[in-house]
Amino acid sequence: MANRVEPKLTPALFEELQKERFVMIATCDHETGGPNVSAISWIYAKDEETILFAVDQRSRILENLKANPMAVITLIANESTYSISGKSFIAAEKLESVPLKLTLVQLDITNVRDVMFYGSKITVEPQYDKTYDKKAADRLDKQVMEALKKA
Repeated sequence: MANRVEPKLTPALFEELQKERFVMIATCDHETGGPNVSAISWIYAKDEETILFAVDQRSRILENLKANPMAVITLIANESTYSISGKSFIAAEKLESVPLKLTLVQLDITNVRDVMFYGSKITVEPQYDKTYDKKAADRLDKQVMEALKKA
């Protein structure tokens, strides 16, 4: 049975990407050409065709995207797993109104695939805790997400 393929985010997936959440991003490594996977959480769907995310200016993700702008975001939501593919570019070298040196990246979605294997569903979505000062983490997360929403 073939998995569904959409040209943009469905309303349910768009809603899932209106808040900070755990996702994986796959890029092509700029040195080896092989796959490189990273976990990120500062991500926001600007609209059904555009995803914005913030990463540290020293992140390998940025070097990889400069060499090859294609990327895939893996999202676990709504009892399934989704592969969100697209072409990315650096929208701003420095994300304004944030104390850290973060870069704003835009992913223009080319397709969204439900990639969950047949006859199964996700019963518990990934969760994470910040391991540093809770108040500082909450304040920073709020600043980054507000900056993404304004971008």
